Amino acid sequence: MTREILLLAHTGRRDAVEAAVTVAERLHSEGLRPVMLERDIASLNHVIGDRLRGLPMAVADRDVPLADCEVGMVLGGDGSILRAADLVRGAGLPLMGVNLGHVGFLAESERTELDASVQWVVDQNYTVERRMALDVQVWHAGRHVGSSWALNEASIEKQSRERMIDLIIEIDGRPVSAFGCDGVVMATPTGSTAYAFSAGGPVVWPEVQALVMVPISAHALFSRPLVTDPDSIMAVEVLQREDEQGVLWCDGRRFMELPPGSRVEVTRSAEPVLLARVHQTPFSERLVDKFNLPTTGWRGPVDPANQVPSPDAFHHEEATKR
Repeated sequence: MTREILLLAHTGRRDAVEAAVTVAERLHSEGLRPVMLERDIASLNHVIGDRLRGLPMAVADRDVPLADCEVGMVLGGDGSILRAADLVRGAGLPLMGVNLGHVGFLAESERTELDASVQWVVDQNYTVERRMALDVQVWHAGRHVGSSWALNEASIEKQSRERMIDLIIEIDGRPVSAFGCDGVVMATPTGSTAYAFSAGGPVVWPEVQALVMVPISAHALFSRPLVTDPDSIMAVEVLQREDEQGVLWCDGRRFMELPPGSRVEVTRSAEPVLLARVHQTPFSERLVDKFNLPTTGWRGPVDPANQVPSPDAFHHEEATKR
C-alpha cells in the first residue's frame, strides 16, 4: 500500500521551493508518494522547470483526499503552519513544521534538519501532540452572523486607526469590565507566545489547559490579562457609544467586520490541531532558544546529596533523637 505524504511549502520563497523539491525527491526515493496542492505544483514548475516531471506527484483532494495522507510536512515559518492548519481542518492530519522563517515556535525542526525530518517521516518516528484550538461565534442584533476558528488567537480590534473602540469583556456570562482600547486578544496556550505575548499577556505552557484574554492598550484602571478555565466562555461586545466599527481576526488570516452591538463568543474547540513531534525538548528550553533569552550564570538544581535539611526537618530529627 502506497504511503502518501502531504507537502506544503511557501512557494513565494526560493528557499522553500528548493526545500520542497528536495523533500519530494527524497520521499519518492524512499517509496512514499508526495502529495501537493495543484497551485503549489504549478508554482514549483514555474520556478524550477522540469525537475518535478519525473516524479509521480499526486494532487491533493483530486488524486488523494487530505484525510488519506499520513502526515503533512510544512516548509516555512509559523504563518505557513497556520495556513496548513486551516487547510487540513477536519482531516485529522498531523503537521510537521520545518522552520524556514524567523521564530518558528510551531515548527519541529530547522532548515539544517531537512534530511532528518524526511527520515523521521519515512521511519514514522514521531508522536502526535494535540493542541487546543478556539471556536469563534459572532452575533449581531440577536442573530448569529458568522463562525470561525483559531489555533493561536481571536482578536477584536479597532477598525479606525485614529480612534479607540469601546468594548466590554465577559467571562461565563458575567461582565468583567468595559473600557476604550485598541482591542482584545483571546488566545490558546499555543497563541500565548504570539499576538497575546506582544500585547503583554502571560506565557502559558502548551500542556496547560487554559484560555487567555489580553486587553490591548486599554484606557482603564483594571486591564490585566486574564487566565480562565478551558471550558469557560469568553465574550467581547462592541459598545454603541461612539458608533465605532471593529474587526475580528482569527490567527491574523480570517477576518470579519464587527459593527456596533456585535458580540463575539470564544470557547475551546472540540477539534484540536495535531502536530507531529520528534524532539522531546522541554518548553522552557524552546522558549529560551526561540526568544534568545539570557541564561548566563545559571547553575542548575542543587545535588540532593549537597542539600541542607530544612529547619522543620532538623527539628523533627532532633526531637526523634530525644
